[in-house]
Amino acid sequence: MFMKIDGGLGAAFPTSLEGGFQPIIDSAKQLEAKGYSGAWTAETSHDPFFPHMIAAEHTEKIELGTSIAVAFARNPMILANIGYDLQNYSKGRFILGLGTQIKPHITKRFSMEWSKPAARMREMVVAIRAIWDSWQDGSRLDFRGDFYTHTLMSPFFNPGPSNHESPKIFISAVGPLMSEVAGEVCDGIICHAFSTERYLKEVTIPAVQRGLDKSGRSLDSFEIVGPGFVVTGNDEQAIKNSSTAIRQQIAFYASTPAYRPVLDLHGWGDAQSELNRMSKEGAWQEMGTIIDDEMLETFAVVGEPEVIAPGVLERYGSVVDRMAFYSLGSNSDSSMWDQIASDLLAG
Repeated sequence: MFMKIDGGLGAAFPTSLEGGFQPIIDSAKQLEAKGYSGAWTAETSHDPFFPHMIAAEHTEKIELGTSIAVAFARNPMILANIGYDLQNYSKGRFILGLGTQIKPHITKRFSMEWSKPAARMREMVVAIRAIWDSWQDGSRLDFRGDFYTHTLMSPFFNPGPSNHESPKIFISAVGPLMSEVAGEVCDGIICHAFSTERYLKEVTIPAVQRGLDKSGRSLDSFEIVGPGFVVTGNDEQAIKNSSTAIRQQIAFYASTPAYRPVLDLHGWGDAQSELNRMSKEGAWQEMGTIIDDEMLETFAVVGEPEVIAPGVLERYGSVVDRMAFYSLGSNSDSSMWDQIASDLLAG
């Protein structure tokens, strides 16, 4: 099975514009020249869309996507505009990757509404597509849903038809309801890093298939973006630093009640309760000590650089269409990751 290998866009991931455009230009060109399939941004401390305008101008083939942009911080019309413009500017290479975030972030950080996330996400994607259709074929915009209503589109606000197909829409999912939504109305699913091989095979992919069945499609028309936790480094200290950082990141995700089903599947549900308690006390560094070696190796591919590609292929080769690495703390140079990517592509 051929696996696409993606990379993070910019000198740092998430991408800052503070240092000017050149780091983004250089990163985009390098990723494309080295054969990466996609360049992704994330919405954490910086906007995920702006860098793709720069990347699109300086590349020709590589796909450009958000992994992820926070959907519920925006509305379908705003996302339709952004996606349409980036698709046109990139000449058909943009992927609109969306995620829900969790309730406290939506209500307290973005001051937006939260309710029924799976149903809301499904409706948001359908609404975005309805808006694109109205621009593309000139049909009257008349979308009426439970969460969103879009019934006004005068010529002044209509960008008109595009020479490119509508952007692909991927959504991030952990639970079966959201995974089913991905299969029903999206072009792909971004599997959360806090997933395991077993969880993908027993929960995520069957849910995606149920959604695909509803829409009369097959997995052949759908892309699965795999979880990418990796612990590696060019020397023993780098691997140790990477292990510590990834344990802390796994612990951070594991403290979220919505992600408990992943732990429950492996019999580690009690760890979620403890990590949630520690997170409320602000014990972020100490939380990583709860993640033992068995848990680490279940969530992450662990080892020296030469074993990472075979490990990824053995674990995910039969279930994942594309992969981006999620590694922290090793401070290894890009050549190590390029070699791992090359090994994966060759495998």
